[in-house]
Amino acid sequence: MAAAGLRFDGRVVLVTGAGGGLGRAYALAFAERGASVVVNDLGGDFKGYGKSSSAADKVVDEIRAKGGKAVPNYDSVEDGEKLVKTALEAFGRIDIVINNAGILRDRSFVRISDEDWDIIHRIHLRGSFLVTRAAWNHMKNQKFGRIIMTSSAAGIYGNFGQANYSAAKLGLLGLANTIAIEGRKYNIHCNTIAPTAGSRLTQTVMPQDLVDAFKPEYVAPLVVWLCHESCAENGSLFEVGAGWIGKLRWERSLGAIVRGKNQPMTPEAVRDKWEKVCDFDNASKPRTIQESISVLSDALSQIESQGNVSMNATRSVVSSSVDTTGIVGRELATNVYTYTHLEPILYALGVGMSTKDPDHLKFLFEGNEEFCCLPSFGVIPAQTSMFDGVPSLPGLNIDLAKMLHGEQYLELYKPLPTSGQLTSVSTVADILDKGSGAVLLIDVNTYCGKELVCYNQFSLFFVGAGGFGGKRTSEKAKLTANPPKRPPDAVISDVTTPDQAALYRLSGDWNPLHLDPSFAALGGFKKPILHGLCTFGFAARNVLKQFADNDVNRFKAIKVRFAKPVYPGQTLQTEMWKEGNRIHFQTKIKETGEVAIAGGYVDIVPALAKPAQEPLMTEGLQSNLVFEEIGRRVKEMGNELVKKVNAIFQWDITKDGKTAMQWTIDLKNGSGAVYQGPARSSADTTFTLSDEDFMDVVQQKINPQKAFFSGKLKVKGNIMLSQKLEMILKDYAKL
Repeated sequence: MAAAGLRFDGRVVLVTGAGGGLGRAYALAFAERGASVVVNDLGGDFKGYGKSSSAADKVVDEIRAKGGKAVPNYDSVEDGEKLVKTALEAFGRIDIVINNAGILRDRSFVRISDEDWDIIHRIHLRGSFLVTRAAWNHMKNQKFGRIIMTSSAAGIYGNFGQANYSAAKLGLLGLANTIAIEGRKYNIHCNTIAPTAGSRLTQTVMPQDLVDAFKPEYVAPLVVWLCHESCAENGSLFEVGAGWIGKLRWERSLGAIVRGKNQPMTPEAVRDKWEKVCDFDNASKPRTIQESISVLSDALSQIESQGNVSMNATRSVVSSSVDTTGIVGRELATNVYTYTHLEPILYALGVGMSTKDPDHLKFLFEGNEEFCCLPSFGVIPAQTSMFDGVPSLPGLNIDLAKMLHGEQYLELYKPLPTSGQLTSVSTVADILDKGSGAVLLIDVNTYCGKELVCYNQFSLFFVGAGGFGGKRTSEKAKLTANPPKRPPDAVISDVTTPDQAALYRLSGDWNPLHLDPSFAALGGFKKPILHGLCTFGFAARNVLKQFADNDVNRFKAIKVRFAKPVYPGQTLQTEMWKEGNRIHFQTKIKETGEVAIAGGYVDIVPALAKPAQEPLMTEGLQSNLVFEEIGRRVKEMGNELVKKVNAIFQWDITKDGKTAMQWTIDLKNGSGAVYQGPARSSADTTFTLSDEDFMDVVQQKINPQKAFFSGKLKVKGNIMLSQKLEMILKDYAKL
């Protein structure tokens, strides 16, 4: 039925490297939809050695057996003209070229020979150029052509041991981008794909079960669509695999001008503006070389018009140097916050807690035996003392109406009391000159009696208050941390209500920006925005539940950067990554995909050991013997294994569905180590499975890949490293 949709009757398709894997899937897919197909394959192995006609012949026979039209071609892509000639002789035209042929010569950078480098470029990059060039004029004359280049994640992101392959694969993207521009007026479209699929090339780096799961048939439909006459896509790059497709684009920071008119440009000026150069807030997404260059002409005109004043200085601000020594360390205010159980409950409701969730009751009902404050409530008593004294700082053009809340840090020294009196003392920790504005770092220490309960650091950006000649960075600032570059370990979505800001403001943030449409419009917003600290509260409680079992004693600290405003009614998506005792997170707005909170983390305290009357069931665990034996072998051969493996593995062994024991095999640090407990620094890969299943894997009664796909073995982190571990289990754990 699907074949009745997008048809290719009368079209001629040339697929290079079509004797197996992706190429075969493309050839079969186009033939099934009425195209005449030239099946090209040299018939060598995946390293480029040898030659045979059998690979191409087999696919041609498959197509013909289904009633399709196909001819074989056995030439190398380096003979591009011959491939196109086969199409013209057999079918009289050429419409579509799929540049798919490829080989591998993987070596670490210093071990790549001239031949390893040259042959990869000859086959991937030069071969694609030669085949496409041979077809170009035919496509141009008929005012139709579709071309696919095959790049790779290795080219886009880099990959160890594939410098030659990575360079060629990203080169193909540059080639495709220019062909797309030159071919546009002739209706010749060129797009690039970076596929992940099981093939001869991926068998070398993927377990067989993954090779089988990433079917070439999950890539071919994208290629077929991009090559159809009704598809207008041109000059684009797509990652594709396992039934998922994503489009990539470039992103560029706003950057910074680092010289003034008639002033030299110095490395020191570059260093001083480095934070702004690398700041992706409000980043642009250039699509053309014209867009790329336009920013330079803008910069030139700004330098010319501003004379010797820094681009980022605001005219209304006195740009003479301000002595900040009298400001830094100044105590702003001391405020007393008196509250009953009502305020923590109101706060919990304000950050989305609900009686629909039984876990939330301990934060909503004062009669609950575990009644307690959410840790993020710690910002509420602190904010009352924050603004007092700020507008009167000497020499600075501070306007509270032009204030943006940039970042927030909160650290707790003990759980917050559910009622009582808290005293907060605020001081100016530092002041930074960001050019277009000033950043005030305000430290607030909050006490219950004489005991320090929590500490906040507010990072406040005042638009128009910069240009006073101050420093750009501070060692006193609590820094954000980027999340790991892997899918999140947990994602929680919360739909905010249209009245979320109206409810949250009752906790003490009365700024009309969050409720009054006319005031919001003055700030440049289409409607009132949600409090940043409300979004912060949503994220904090999600981390508390997901990774600390709602135990407020385990919540140590939280840091965030407020990146984008949220409108009440939008959906907050908290993405979380566990790295040891630090939970990285970011909050996205589900409807737009924009990141509202960036670089966030929560530091949690490890769970206390179970009381003596409830010992962990570790006695009967057979896996303990295996880890002890691996430990002995690591002592003997640790140095050698660290060189081979260079990774940390954590094992969570379960019994009756609960974690009974944790072991860490550290083959990254020193001469290696095996020890009980979680990884002391972050694990590269974490395995979770039962004691019984672990023994079956070790004794080779069950294949690790089968255990993974059946759900018996759960893996977090770098799954590819598990192959290295298999080697250890086979070689060093025979009891």
